[in-house]
Amino acid sequence: MTFVSLNAGESPENLINRFRSGVQRSGILREIKRRRYFRSKSQKAREAAQRAARRARRRRRF
Repeated sequence: MTFVSLNAGESPENLINRFRSGVQRSGILREIKRRRYFRSKSQKAREAAQRAARRARRRRRF
């Protein structure tokens, strides 16, 4: 859970921006999007293998 407190003299817009960046850094939205739909074990493994292959291709390029 991301928590921010209002600093002295801080505008509400600044507070909201700090909250948004905290949520982004914590990965909450990414986790919610990842859990939106059920994925079987085999599907998770397939996606992990695809990510690994993509990383390997990127490493070979440089």
